Amino acid sequence: MTAAAPLVAGDAKAWAAGEQVEAVRHADFADFVRAALPGLLRYGHALTGNPHDGADLVQTVLEKIGTRWSYVCEKTGDPIAYVRRSMANAHISRWRRTRRENLVADPPETSSCAPKDPFEHEPLWQALRALPPRQRTVMVLRYYEGLSEVEIADTLGISRGTVKSQASKAIASLRVKLKQQDGSEAG
Repeated sequence: MTAAAPLVAGDAKAWAAGEQVEAVRHADFADFVRAALPGLLRYGHALTGNPHDGADLVQTVLEKIGTRWSYVCEKTGDPIAYVRRSMANAHISRWRRTRRENLVADPPETSSCAPKDPFEHEPLWQALRALPPRQRTVMVLRYYEGLSEVEIADTLGISRGTVKSQASKAIASLRVKLKQQDGSEAG
C-alpha cells in the first residue's frame, strides 16, 4: 500500500457522500416539482395568457432552478415564491425580447384538433388576455400573486408610478371591455 492510498480512499468516501447528498437534493427537487407543478402551470397560464406558453415558461424556469436547487433551498425561505418570481422575470424578459412584430406573408396554418381552453369564453379572462403584456403582468402580480406596488416595481425593474399607471390603464381597459361584453350579451 502506498502513501497515497489513504488519500484515495478518503477521496472515494467524500465522493460517495457527495453523490448521496446530490441524490437527496435531486429527490427533494422532484418532490417539490410534483407538489408545486399544478399551481405553477396555472400561474404560468395567467402570466402568459396561453396554457402552452405557460407550460413552456414553467419548464424553462424549473430547468434553470433544478441546477441550483441546493442554493434555492439554503438561501431562500420560500422556494415556491422564488420560482414564481423567476417565472415573472423570465416572462418579462421574453416579452421584452419579442416585443417587435414579425410580419409574415401568409398566416400560419391552424390545427382543427387543438385542445380548447377552458377559459376561452370567460369574459374576464378574454378581457385580461387582450391587455398588453406589461399591463397583464402587473395585474397578475398584483391580484393573483398579491404583491404590493413596491414589490411589483422591484420585480419588473420599473418605477412605482409606472406600476400605478399600468394598473390604472389595465383596470380602465378591463372595465370598458367587460361593459362592451355585457352590452353585446344583453342586446
